[in-house]
Amino acid sequence: MKISKIGFGIIALCCLGFAGVSAQETDKAKYDAHVLFHPLFNFQPGNEYRSASGAPGPKYWQNRADYKINVALEEDKRVVTGDVEITYKNNSPENQDFIWLQLDQNAFNDQSRGGKTTPVTGGRFGNTGFSGGDSLKSVTIQQGKDKFVNADYIISDTRMQIRLTTPLKANGDMIKIKIAYSFKIPEYGSDRMGTLETKNGIVYEMAQWYPRVAVFDDIEGWNLLPYLGAGEFYLEYGDFEYNVTVPWDHIVAGSGELLNANEVLTAEQRKRLAEAAKSDRTIMIRSAEEVTNASTRPKQSGMQTWRFKISQARDIAWATSKAFVWDAAKINLPKGKTALAQSMYPAEDGGQDGWGRSTEYVKGSIEFYSSYVHEYTYPVATNVAGIVGGMEYPGIIFCSSKSRKDDLWDVTDHEFGHNWFPMIVGNNERKYAWMDEGFNTFINFLSTDNFNNGEFKNAQMNNLHRLAPMIFRPKADPIMTIPEVIQPANLGWEAYYKPAMGLRMLREQVLGKDRFDYAFHMYVQRWAFKHPTPYDFFRTMEDAAGEDLGWFWKGWFFENYRLDQSVKEVSYIEQNPQKGSLITIENLEQWAMPAKIDIEEVSGKKTRVEFPVEIWQRGGSWTFRAATQQPIRSVTIDPDNKLPDINSENNVWKPAKFAEPEIN
Repeated sequence: MKISKIGFGIIALCCLGFAGVSAQETDKAKYDAHVLFHPLFNFQPGNEYRSASGAPGPKYWQNRADYKINVALEEDKRVVTGDVEITYKNNSPENQDFIWLQLDQNAFNDQSRGGKTTPVTGGRFGNTGFSGGDSLKSVTIQQGKDKFVNADYIISDTRMQIRLTTPLKANGDMIKIKIAYSFKIPEYGSDRMGTLETKNGIVYEMAQWYPRVAVFDDIEGWNLLPYLGAGEFYLEYGDFEYNVTVPWDHIVAGSGELLNANEVLTAEQRKRLAEAAKSDRTIMIRSAEEVTNASTRPKQSGMQTWRFKISQARDIAWATSKAFVWDAAKINLPKGKTALAQSMYPAEDGGQDGWGRSTEYVKGSIEFYSSYVHEYTYPVATNVAGIVGGMEYPGIIFCSSKSRKDDLWDVTDHEFGHNWFPMIVGNNERKYAWMDEGFNTFINFLSTDNFNNGEFKNAQMNNLHRLAPMIFRPKADPIMTIPEVIQPANLGWEAYYKPAMGLRMLREQVLGKDRFDYAFHMYVQRWAFKHPTPYDFFRTMEDAAGEDLGWFWKGWFFENYRLDQSVKEVSYIEQNPQKGSLITIENLEQWAMPAKIDIEEVSGKKTRVEFPVEIWQRGGSWTFRAATQQPIRSVTIDPDNKLPDINSENNVWKPAKFAEPEIN
C-alpha cells in the first residue's frame, strides 16, 4: 500500500527541534554491551514445522483455499451481488471443529469496530457515514459425499465462524462452503477499494469483495485480528476462477488471465493485444478517442460476463468502467517467458506526464524484480487508475488517477513490488506490516535507481545523519508493532522507511551486497507461497549470510535504540607524529554498528580504517593504532553519513590548535 512521500522540508524543521534534545542527552553514556549482545536473543529452538535455520521444517504444512466466484455489478444500485464456492483443505495435524472466514466489507459501517475506532477527525482508513457490509442470503456446506446443508454460523464484526457438526479431519480432509451474498459499494473503502466519477463514466475498483477463509497456522492457530483499516491481510493460497458480469459498455481488468477474450473484446482489440504481447513498446488497445465509441464493444446492450482465472494466489481484485483507455506491452522474464503489462485509465489522465507512461513503468518494475528477487508468476500485470491512492493485489494494482511523473512511477513501482511481498512471500500483514511494506520499500530503492538509467533516482534517503532525528523521534513506535497499535503519523516510518533503511544498512554496511543478496534470495526461495514469521526471516538471513545478527534485529526492529558514534581523542605515540597515532572512538547510545573512520594528515593524505561491530562487545570505547606519519588534520567517523547517527557534532575530531606548515 502506498504511503505519502516524506516531506523533507518538514524533516529539516523537525531535525532542528530534535537536535537540541539529542545533544544534551549525549553528555552521559547510555551504552551497555550486555543488553545489546544478549546471548539469549533469538534463542528459541526450532521444530519439525519451522527449523532453527529459518527454513520450513520437514513437516511444515499450510492449509489451502480454492475459490469459484460469480458476481454481477448492479450499477444503478451501486451493489455487487453474487456467490462464492470455497473448497477448503485442512492440511494441519489437528481436526477442525469450526472454520473462520473474513467478511471485510463489514468494516465499512459506523457500527463496526473499524467505524467505532475511527477518530472524530477521520483519516485515511476511516469509513464513517456509510452503512455497508456483507448481506448473506445463504451459507451452506458440503463434507465428503453428503449433500450441501445449511451451515451453523455466527458473525462477529468482520469475522464469521462456521460451526461444524462433523469435525474437518486432519491431514487433508476437505469441505466446500457456498455463500450467496451482496454488498453496497463504498465510495472510499479504506483507500483500498471504491468508486471514482470521471468524464466518461465511473471507475469501480473492487477489493475485499468476497468472503475469504482466515489463516490457520502452526504459530497461532486461527489468525483472527479484525479488519480495522490500517492492518492489511493474511490469506491462504489457492486457485481462483471468477466471473464478473457488468454492463455491455464496460471494460474489466482482473487478477490473472482473461479466459473469454473472444466474447468480450472486438477482433481489432484482440489483434492489438496479440501485437502488444510481442512488443517492448506500449501498444494502444483502446484509445482515448475510442472510449465513447460503442463499436469498441462486441455488443451494444445488456450485460456481459468476463471470465478470469489465476493460480497459486492468495487474493484477487478487479476493476470495471466504460471510461477506460487501455494500453499494453510485453514483459520479458529472466527464464525466457513473457507476461503482459497493461494499464487502464480515464482519458483525461493520459499523456506522457501521466498515465500514458504507466505501462512502461509496470514493465520496468516487474522486469527488475523478476531478476533481483524472484520471477514474476502471473500472466498479466495491470495498473488501474481510480480513487485508491495505491493498493496491491495479485497481478493487479490500484493507483491514484491524479498521480503524475515521478509520483506515478513511485506508486506503480511500490504497488507492484508487493507482488513479491506479500503475494509471493505470504507474511502476516495484519500483524507485521514491515515484512511487506518495509521489504518492498527496500527493493523500491534498488528499482528506482535502475529504471531508465536512473530517471527518477533520488538521493534524499541517502544521508542518514540528516534523517536520524526523524528515525529516533521521541514518540516513535518500534518496528515490531502491530499496525493498529502504531500511531497513524508513525506508520510511514515504522512500517515502510525504517525497516527499508535497516535492510539497506544490513546490505551495504554490515554484510556486504554479495552475502546479503544471497541470504535475501534464500529467504524468498524458502518461503515463496508459504507463511514466514519474523524469526524465519531473521534465522534465514543469519544462517545464509553466516553472521549472528541478534544485536541488529534487537536494536533496530524490536527496540528504538539510538546510535551515536563519536571520535573522542587522538594522541601521538611518544608524542611524535612520525611514529603513528592512537585514536579513541566511542559508542555513546544503546545501538551499535560497524565503524568506518577517515584519517586525514596535514599533507592531505587520507586513510580509511574499518572495524566490525564486535569492537563494541566489551564496552563503548575503542582505541586503535593508526600508522600515520604526520600531524593529523582531522578524524571522521561515518564520513559518508550512511549510519543514522543522532549527533553528528561529535563525529569529527580536529586539533584544538592547528596551523598549516610554513613554506620554506
